[in-house]
Amino acid sequence: MKTYTPTIGIEVHAELKTRTKMFCDSKNEPHDAEPNTNVCPICMGHPGTLPTINRQAVEHVLKVGMALGSELASYTEFDRKNYFYPDIPKGYQISQYEYPLVKGGTLAGVAITRVHLEEDTARSLHDQGEGSVIDYNRAGVPLMELVTEPVIHDAKAAGDFARELQLLLRTLGVSDANMERGEMRVEANISVSDSDTFGTKVEVKNLNSFKSVEGAIEYEVRRQIEAIERGEQVIQETRGWDEAKGKTYSQRVKESAHDYRYFPEPDLPKLSVDEALLSRIRESMPELPAQKREKYSNLGLTTEQISVIISDAAVDSFFSRCVESAESDGDLVRLSANYLVTDLLTLVDDTGRLDKAHADLFFALMRMVHDSRVTSRVAKDILEEVVIDGADPEVIAKDRGLLQSSSDEALLPIVDEVIGANKTVADDFEAGKEAALQYLVGQGMKLSRGSANPKVLADLFRKRLG
Repeated sequence: MKTYTPTIGIEVHAELKTRTKMFCDSKNEPHDAEPNTNVCPICMGHPGTLPTINRQAVEHVLKVGMALGSELASYTEFDRKNYFYPDIPKGYQISQYEYPLVKGGTLAGVAITRVHLEEDTARSLHDQGEGSVIDYNRAGVPLMELVTEPVIHDAKAAGDFARELQLLLRTLGVSDANMERGEMRVEANISVSDSDTFGTKVEVKNLNSFKSVEGAIEYEVRRQIEAIERGEQVIQETRGWDEAKGKTYSQRVKESAHDYRYFPEPDLPKLSVDEALLSRIRESMPELPAQKREKYSNLGLTTEQISVIISDAAVDSFFSRCVESAESDGDLVRLSANYLVTDLLTLVDDTGRLDKAHADLFFALMRMVHDSRVTSRVAKDILEEVVIDGADPEVIAKDRGLLQSSSDEALLPIVDEVIGANKTVADDFEAGKEAALQYLVGQGMKLSRGSANPKVLADLFRKRLG
């Protein structure tokens, strides 16, 4: 049987976070407002209206380009992309073709072809009774399109790329990139071949989850291989993805660039990007995900801990304050990361609660654990009161007698009481059964209500029992 190599290129559309739409002053609120309320003559394509360029949207795309290590344009222009669907009020879309804002770059090991700026289309709704309706709130929303080189060869790599891009867009603050709301939409261009020549490309449109991205690619690769094995020719076309059935379906024959009849947009000026603008954007760049991974890895965090922390802005912000307070104490940072990932995130229901949590008090509790002033058990028991309710861990520990005792004078009475109440276990330890010591220490911790230092307890039991 022949060996086939899949070749995959990814296109991603992401709605940008701006106050207004791309070429007019209508509010950029495509999802939460009442249908057809954020519209105006410009984004509805009324005759005689003139568009203007949204400066913030341009800056957002340039910021993405900087993060990708791309070539940033010093000159760009917008073009008309002509096609006639109900969701295009003007009968054409203002986009960029020959002169994109961003060229080249890499992300997650995937080469980027270009990143350009355009306007989104309206939303067609087909489940509103017998007919279809259109909501024009989304028409004209700033839309970033990113295109990769055809260098991906499996579904997982494609899904990982899309996840990393979503994380980058959120880190930069240019897009919320929620796929379930249509704020980030992925399209996959897929071909298979048993030679060095690319096969016929098929595009699968509007994939709205990472699961869909990977599922559609896996199915399409199988479908094309099976078609070739039957002696059929793969048709260049656009296909949709049926999540319920787990299969793609034909939508239309794939258009080529000449079908859109691109030409320079006559109602918009050519755009020059000066160094002063680029310098200002560079100064506003946040710490990128790759930089955070390296920093946290150098502090000794596990790959799993790093992934949990940097994948959510609220969690990352919370932990960053702990790292700053730790002043490069690696043990304290690792302790904080462990409690955050395994205990605190399990405690809180959502990141909204974490936004309101008390990072300073959490870190104060972590320092008390680190300095052996309270035990790990005590810290877990009072964690919610401290971080969610805002109680001072120092006050709680003192009022409830939970401060850990390490002095021989304070702990010897507890050791003697435990030995007296557990003579058989003490005899076992004296006879060489090391496991018996853990039981004795546990009883000592229980008797001290968690305030004893377990290491000191163990040493005292050894001294008492020889």
